[in-house]
Amino acid sequence: MGAEGEGGGGSSGLTRRRGCTCTKEDFLPEESFRSWSNYANALKETPARLVDRVLTRSSEQGELEVKARSEHDMKKTLNWWDLMWFGMGAVIGAGIFVLTGLEARDEAGPAVVLSYVVSGTSALLSVFCYTEFAIEIPVAGGSFAYLRVELGDFVAFIAAGNILLEYVIGGAAVARSWTSYFATLCNHKPDDFRIQAHNLPDGYNQLDPISIGIIIFVCILAVSSTKGSSRLNYIASVVHIIVIAFIIICGLINANVKNYTPFAPFGVRGIFKASAVLFFAYVGFDAVSTMAEETKNPGRDIPIGLVGSMVITTLIYCLLAVTLCLMTPYKSIDPDAPFSRAFETIGWHWAEYVVAAGALKGMTSVLLVGAVGQARYLTHIARTHMIPPWFAKVDPKTGTPINATVAMLAATAIIAFFTKLAILSDLLSISTLFIFMLVAVALLVRRYYVDGETSTANRNKLVVFIFLILASSGATSVYWAVNEDGWIGYCITVPIWLLSTAGLAFFVPQARKPKLWGVPLVPWLPSSSIAINVFLLGSIDKDSYIRFLIWTAILLVYYFIFGLHASYDTAKAFEVKAKEETVYIMAEAGKDSSADKSATEAAADGIKSVID
Repeated sequence: MGAEGEGGGGSSGLTRRRGCTCTKEDFLPEESFRSWSNYANALKETPARLVDRVLTRSSEQGELEVKARSEHDMKKTLNWWDLMWFGMGAVIGAGIFVLTGLEARDEAGPAVVLSYVVSGTSALLSVFCYTEFAIEIPVAGGSFAYLRVELGDFVAFIAAGNILLEYVIGGAAVARSWTSYFATLCNHKPDDFRIQAHNLPDGYNQLDPISIGIIIFVCILAVSSTKGSSRLNYIASVVHIIVIAFIIICGLINANVKNYTPFAPFGVRGIFKASAVLFFAYVGFDAVSTMAEETKNPGRDIPIGLVGSMVITTLIYCLLAVTLCLMTPYKSIDPDAPFSRAFETIGWHWAEYVVAAGALKGMTSVLLVGAVGQARYLTHIARTHMIPPWFAKVDPKTGTPINATVAMLAATAIIAFFTKLAILSDLLSISTLFIFMLVAVALLVRRYYVDGETSTANRNKLVVFIFLILASSGATSVYWAVNEDGWIGYCITVPIWLLSTAGLAFFVPQARKPKLWGVPLVPWLPSSSIAINVFLLGSIDKDSYIRFLIWTAILLVYYFIFGLHASYDTAKAFEVKAKEETVYIMAEAGKDSSADKSATEAAADGIKSVID
């Protein structure tokens, strides 16, 4: 499990200058990049540095310390009501308004409602894990910070790359869907607003300029003010909920129960395959956890905001899925704008425009909350110097990370301009399920392992049980993917998962209790989250895995060339600085009176806890 280590800090290289200038110090301020000879020496030390980064874990105090590298604090302006609406605004968008029709028509039929139940259950289990972390470690880094504390720098970096990919692809998919509903509102087909580039490969040859326009609009809002974004999101979400209520009520008035037969034309496999893709519809709630740094009372506000928004969202999704399949036969569902076209088929032509307008508002909210969340992820990653610290800067006037926001949305715009929705949704689901699985593993490590307190025997038992949980979950997923009719394999893998989780519950004592709010039913709930996330990974197509592996390979190349050395130098510089401060404080303690000495020594102990 490695020793708990640094806060990842050090001299940030973020010095205040007038004007909008950029220098090498903004991007590569670390010692390894001072000269070519330094860089050559750093490359020679790559194996040793990699071992250090793999085995070294950050600390909670260290993650809080790195906030100083943004030059200015983010403003604490959010409460549980804001987080609730941010949660629904982040999630209810392209997933329900576009992918519902696509998956109902091609994969699940009317049983798509069960697909939403499965993916919603997986998302809710992940929400519980995120909530405990967000309360205990209230920083903008979200799952990156949580994984860095519990699983170490290297795992956190791989997760960070996929987190950023998740946000970029998710935003691009929503922006493409925005064009589809905008076309409906204008009484056109989506392709009428796209440019056909015949020389580009299929799936990347429908250029979408409207998606770039909406992303630029969202970027302007996101960099202006977090509280302002919250208010706009609140208004847009209220309108969105009214439109959703309209769809459900008016849709059920025109329901035809015959359309629900057959209920599951593609069988159980189709339901789970659709669940893996529809997990995209729940992506975004983790953006709320990145706002912990801006929350007034994290211990109260985050559980209400995260769990409450997810429960409401799942209920809404199920009602919308039922309504769509009762309104129109699943084979006739339009893949681009299913709800609008459903009202058109029953003769309510005016209603399709109401639905399209509501969908546009919903997807705008998703883009806005996604922009806010992804910028905060990038900001915290940059604070550790895994990527250039220039991205960590927070504007003193707006209190928002402008550099990170613009960079992430620029990448989102490029992907949205070229890439088809079906390609984006599958790749997004892989990244998201992978990250959520890691967060659940990190929660188990957090509860059962504390460096210096957990015995070697208990640590070894923890490693074995977590390995068996992961292995049995993976084996179940692989068996599901390669064997359509078999059942014998499940008789082996499922009992192993049950016994491993039970072994963790009964034979390894918990080493840490949550301070304010904790996940219930540990280890069963996080272990179930691991199992269902890994199982859904078995329902995703091969091409998406190839793209995922290519992206991971790119991340590793960057890490070994730049990220490893930058974060290593930063961590070591922080350790040196912290030790110097400890020595200074202890020296001052010798001069102080006995009344002041205990307070001074307590401060020194706080610094030592970050580096020991």
